[in-house]
Amino acid sequence: MKKESGTMKMVLDRDYRLAKIDRRIFGSFIEHLGRAVYDGIYQPGNPDSDGEGFRKDVTELVRELNVPIVRYPGGNFVSNFFWEDSVGPKEKRPKRLELAWRSTETNEIGIGEFSRWAKKADTDIMMAVNLGTRGIADACNLLEYCNHPSGTKYSDMRIANGDKDPYRIKTWCLGNEMDGPWQLGGKTMEEYGRLAMETAKAMKLIDPSVELVSCGSSSIEMPTFPQWEAVTLERDYDYVDYVSLHSYYGNRNNDTEDYLASSDDMDRFIRTVIATCDYVKARKRSKKNINLSFDEWNVWFHSNAADEDIMQNHPWQIAPTLLEDVYNFEDALMVGLLLITLLKHADRVKMACLAQLVNVIAPIMTDPNGGAAWRQTIFYPFMQASKYGRGSVLLPSMHVTEHETSGHGTVTDADAVAVYDDEKEEITIFAVNRTQSCDVELTCDVRSFEGYAVKGHQILRSDDLKAVNSSSAENVKPEEGAAFIMDGGILTGILPKMSWNVIRLGMAEE
Repeated sequence: MKKESGTMKMVLDRDYRLAKIDRRIFGSFIEHLGRAVYDGIYQPGNPDSDGEGFRKDVTELVRELNVPIVRYPGGNFVSNFFWEDSVGPKEKRPKRLELAWRSTETNEIGIGEFSRWAKKADTDIMMAVNLGTRGIADACNLLEYCNHPSGTKYSDMRIANGDKDPYRIKTWCLGNEMDGPWQLGGKTMEEYGRLAMETAKAMKLIDPSVELVSCGSSSIEMPTFPQWEAVTLERDYDYVDYVSLHSYYGNRNNDTEDYLASSDDMDRFIRTVIATCDYVKARKRSKKNINLSFDEWNVWFHSNAADEDIMQNHPWQIAPTLLEDVYNFEDALMVGLLLITLLKHADRVKMACLAQLVNVIAPIMTDPNGGAAWRQTIFYPFMQASKYGRGSVLLPSMHVTEHETSGHGTVTDADAVAVYDDEKEEITIFAVNRTQSCDVELTCDVRSFEGYAVKGHQILRSDDLKAVNSSSAENVKPEEGAAFIMDGGILTGILPKMSWNVIRLGMAEE
């Protein structure tokens, strides 16, 4: 029998808070892959590019997303990255066979150029080091090049290359997906744990202020999960600050409700990694917490077949069209649910990177051959969460009606998280109704926030689950939602079926 309505009942209290949100939870990722760099952020000769060749329209869209940190330069790319090739005079930089994606890397954009782009985009860099085909010495040399002031071989090399001031990169990834058989120079748990420990020790001797991310499992489905985390952290726990998580999601069976239930898989992944970190903490009698960097997450499944053909049958192209998923409306709902899940774990998830940022499984696209830049459907939930998801996550009491799914069993009709911004004295509730069958009535008790009123309700919805955006048509974008009502400190309103909602509350005007 079809359910006619659902309910979500919440109680929020200003004194019950989970954690302050680290702004880096709204990070992203740019890899030397496909058209992410070349024809993405960088396209000399484009009428909208600046004097250095960076596309100003793309940079403005990145700034609109309010991305505080960008992981670079990979990804699988980093495991065969020779950073020295990416610095110095461009005309002397060698081209290389890029083995991860079977492309040709021109090295026209390197560390110095990317550092300058990051400043234009008002973001910081999360740098990754090559622990696949290289190792400790090269990681140390790169850190010295980037962060040491002057007077040494690699710091003076940076100065000679035109960058007098160090880049002061704070956050560093110790390799990428080192548990993966696809990874160049992949390692066993024991091998990686020891290598990460020794690399971390050396890097912190050069710059004790850096924060280091140990490679966790490449997904929850890896056969070594979560033993990988337990074994590697046994070695490097005392020297690293974060462990990474990677996960991608897709509606491969064209089952929308089960697809939207898979955000629960992210929740389970996070909880298991936290438990494993805390197990190692207990074994070591440590007082230190290892926090989480979910530095690759997104929807990724639309482009897989085309990618395989390019890499296998048409290799060694420069900036080929790879991983260019065109996202639809239900993908935007999924990204909203994943953002809610990350925020629900803000006490331990301190960094996260939507993978990726431009053209490659990205919220921002550019048309080939110098065409326009435009916003994909997933751009909007990320932008709104980044804009309004600042402050502290509140700990709600929450009861939600449920429905059955084909692969995930019983799940809630809707999911939500509430954020309190002390400085602006605002509450923002992010909520997704993930049912196709019914609206969900939201009732939220906010009586501890005396004098608060509704400031606005924005909604993302569409009658077509497969609706997409393009450079010529923006079919999916936020609109003003139906009015929510505040009466005696009780907020009530409707979350329409299949919708992303941003509900903002603040002090009532006199």
